[in-house]
This record gives sequence, structure tokens and C-alpha cells, in this order.
Amino acid sequence: MQPVTILVLFALVVAVSLLVAPRRVTAEGFFDGQGSSGAPGLWTLVLSQVTTWIFARSLMNAAILGYYYGSAGVLAYAAYYGSFLTGGFIVARMRAQGAGSVQDWLGDHFGTVGNGCYNLVIALRLLSEVFANLLVIGLIFAAILPDLADWKDIAVLSVGALALIYSAWGGLSAALRTDVAQMVIFMAVFGAAFAALILSPGFDLMAVVTAEGVAGSHNGWVLLIVAFLQVFSYPVHDPVMMDRGFLSDEKTTQRSFVYAFILSTLIILAFGVFGVQAALVGAEVEQQLIGTWAQMFPGWIFVALVLSLVISALSTLDSALSSAARLVVEELKLAPRSLNGGRAAMVVFAAIGAGLTLWGSQSLFDAVAVSGTASMFLTPVLVVGLVMGRQVALWAYLVSFAAAMLGALTYFARGSGFVSAWLIEGHKYEQLLVICVVVLIVGFGAVLAGSARRVRAV
Repeated sequence: MQPVTILVLFALVVAVSLLVAPRRVTAEGFFDGQGSSGAPGLWTLVLSQVTTWIFARSLMNAAILGYYYGSAGVLAYAAYYGSFLTGGFIVARMRAQGAGSVQDWLGDHFGTVGNGCYNLVIALRLLSEVFANLLVIGLIFAAILPDLADWKDIAVLSVGALALIYSAWGGLSAALRTDVAQMVIFMAVFGAAFAALILSPGFDLMAVVTAEGVAGSHNGWVLLIVAFLQVFSYPVHDPVMMDRGFLSDEKTTQRSFVYAFILSTLIILAFGVFGVQAALVGAEVEQQLIGTWAQMFPGWIFVALVLSLVISALSTLDSALSSAARLVVEELKLAPRSLNGGRAAMVVFAAIGAGLTLWGSQSLFDAVAVSGTASMFLTPVLVVGLVMGRQVALWAYLVSFAAAMLGALTYFARGSGFVSAWLIEGHKYEQLLVICVVVLIVGFGAVLAGSARRVRAV
């Protein structure tokens, strides 16, 4: 009965999403998120920011890291949500300098080449969003319908198609409206499951806080350091967050970033507790923890957890597709600024992301690590150019970009004999930490060497 219940409830969520999506759409609404009353308000921005960042991959990562590395693993992943604070700071600085987007600021300082490098990174990021969230859908259906292996691929394609349908209808305006509805449902469903967990007789808060996971906490602390190194640049390479930083007035936008940080961090910490608890009770991991939860919890709690994952996947998919349309049409100008132009871009990104899901890697955190490392070329550029207000030479920007891309490629290909020969021996997170440090040293060295006098007051 559980699979049937999950499918019925998911169908209701999709129905609600279709109902709240706008009936009539303009190009301004599709690409800029403008509704009938103008720019989105505070809580629309907050709930949209949170639901697009509390996506299925994040929830599973938090739980898996909690299972293996205890509270240290959960804290490490939660540290990435400091991106709301660093992202809000960066958006405020850019808007104070008259920029209407990240591309505006980069274009003013580094021209077409600078924007091209940045757009390449965010295109890869958007593809990873589609891939990873559809991957979680596949894992869910593989766990709840283990005897019907073919249903996994069918589920991946079906959920991807449903997200594409209402995303292609309303674009960013649809994503904002459906995000709010989906987030309200998510908080109710997940809140009930979390309350049941902490009120259960076997729950011990002190044991959760001090838990070291089944693999020990060491690599969790290593990953926490990696998160601190990446958190300044990480939000800037996420077009979903950055797009929402330029929709409303500056005061509303800044408040939305702070509130989104608080709410999303609390949710990630809470979801991570389910992974820690699985380790404490001695459960064995099955199907990325999903099968484990089916054995650990009463049926309704398991249904609530799975439904939370499915809702978060759906909400992130529509936002990723709307950002993909804006990237292709507004920034790359590869399609006309029309509804059909945006919809065509969505179809391409959805198809490639689904293809990667059906064919690609099963490691959820690798997508975060690779894209986070690639984004680190922005850290020295933004610190020196945006915060310090100095002019950075294009060659220095390109050196920083090349170092970050090489670092991301090195981590991705660490299993090959040629690459592994250049890496330290140790856990993959220790290797990732070394890669991040080298990327920052090279990037800051080049940018500081290639920076000129202060060009404007900041």
C-alpha cells in the first residue's frame, strides 16, 4: 500500500502545482518572474529560495553524511547554506554598483570572455540540478518498488515530464508560485515526520549531537572545512539563487536571504538527524537510506519522508528549468526572447539532464563537490574586484578560472590512474580539501598580481 499512497499523494501535489501556476503568461513573467501585482513579495522570495535549495539531493546528502560521519557530516552540509548570507552580501554589492545580474557585473569588468566562462559553469550547474534530482526520484522508486526495476526509469522520465509541462507553461512566474505551494506542503509533511522522530521513545538528542557515524567523524570535519572554503563563491554559480536576487527591491531581497538562511539551515539539520538516527540504531544502508527508513519507521513516517523528497525534487526541477530558459535566452541569446524560445531551452536541458540520470554516476555528493570546486574561480575575483574595488586583469580572471576547472576535473577523475598519481593518498574529502586550497592559492596569486588601483568607492 505504501507505493500506492506515495503515488496518490504525489499526484495531488502535481495537481496543486498545476492549479496555482498562472493561467496567462507574458514574456516578462516567464523570464523575470513578474506577476499581476508586480515583483514577488518577501515571503514568496523566502519560500521560493528555500524550496529550491532544500532540494531532494540536499536532503539525501544531509541524511547520508549524517549516517556516515554523524553530527559533523550534517554540520558540513548545513555549512553550504551559509551561501544565503554570502549570496545576499554579493547581490547587495553588485546592485549598489548598478548591476542587474551577475552577468552584468562580470561583463562590465571582463567583457564577453568573462561572461562566457561564467555561463559555462552555471550551465553545468543547471544540468547537475536536473540530473541529481531525477536521480533521487529513481532511487526512491527503486526502493519502494524493488520488484519492478523498469519502473525506476519510467518514474524518472514521468516526473521530469511533469515538471517540464508546468515549467514550460509559466516559466519563472510559475516556478515562484508553485514553489510557495510546494514549500507549504513540504513543511507540513516533513514537520510531522520530524516531530514523530524526536518524540519517539528511542530518540536521544545528546546521542545525536555527539554521534560520530558509522565511519567516524574525521571526514565530516574535513568536509566542513571544504564547505567554508567554497561558501563564498558557491551561491554565485547557482543561477536559481542569483536570479531571485534581482527580482524585488533591495530591502525585500536582503531580508529574504537572511530568512531563507535561517529556515533552510534548520530544515537541513533536521533532515540530517534521520541519517544520524539510522546509524545510532545500527541500521544497514539500503538504496541510499530510503530502504533503511522503510525498516526503521512506521509506515506513515516513511511515506512522509519519501513525499518530502519527491516534492523537493519537483520544486527544484521547475526552478532549474526556468533559470535554464533565462540563461539561454537572456544571457546567451541563443533563442528569441519569446515563450517558445524559453520553452525550447527548457526541453533541451530537461532531455540532457534525464539522459545523464539514466546513464550517469550514482554519487550525489560528487555533483556538489565538482560544481562547488568549479565555482571557486569567483572567490578571488569577487573579493578583490567586488569587495576591494580593484580592477582585475582579464588574464588573471582566466588563470583563476582555469585553476578551478582543472581542480573540478581532477576531483571528478580522481579514480583514474593518471590523476590519482598526482593526488595525496587518503579519503576523497581529504583530496578535495587539498584541491580547494591549491585552487584558491593559484586564483588569489593571479588575481592579486593582476589587479590595479581602486577604481571606485564601494
